[in-house]
Amino acid sequence: MARVAIVTGGSRGIGEAISLALRDEGFTVVANYAGNDERAKAFTAATGIPTMKWDVGDHEACLAGCQQVAEQFGPVDAVVNNAGVTRDGVLHKMSFEDWNDVMRINLGGCFNMAKATFSGMRERGWGRIVNIGSINGQAGQYGQVNYAAAKSGIHGFTKALAQEGAKFGVTVNAIAPGYIDTDMVAAVPAPVLEKIVAKIPVGRLGQANEIARGVAFLCSEHAGFVTGSTMSINGGQHMY
Repeated sequence: MARVAIVTGGSRGIGEAISLALRDEGFTVVANYAGNDERAKAFTAATGIPTMKWDVGDHEACLAGCQQVAEQFGPVDAVVNNAGVTRDGVLHKMSFEDWNDVMRINLGGCFNMAKATFSGMRERGWGRIVNIGSINGQAGQYGQVNYAAAKSGIHGFTKALAQEGAKFGVTVNAIAPGYIDTDMVAAVPAPVLEKIVAKIPVGRLGQANEIARGVAFLCSEHAGFVTGSTMSINGGQHMY
């Protein structure tokens, strides 16, 4: 029977690539999404991967959503915490809401999804949790104290939870993408984007499927001895 994976923010961008990669590796994939119903419908129509809507920053919604997945598809064996938002701005102009939204969704979502699935993985003796961090959680970034703090928190969360899961066959790892050619990066003004690319040793933006292949490995049977690790996929921009 195929293992079941949930990919949060799994119907677009990096999340879409991850959903497809895990499906191609034999997982039964459910793509979580938060708001864009039309995009989710189009994604399912194109890929055959079912989508389910809930806010990963809402603890009770995560518990209910994961229970629904388990009832429909079977116990959840893998979770990829990819969902995230940005609310950029320098600190002296940043509202509490901008801070709180990013922390609640980007970091809180990891806790909520792990809380909903980790115990079951532990009991069954097998599980994979992959958290999507960021180069900006490793190196910091001007105008992103909220995002950098949340992503840095993800890296710490990963290392701590990995220690809890190791003896039960549950691995917990992170991937820290650099600048990837997605809609979010496409929204960056061209002159700014040129400066970013100029700092990437390989001389280009990353592709979403390059992140997805890393996730697919970490979720596989072959990665059982890899836990508490952060895989940096950033073209050499930050060697950490």
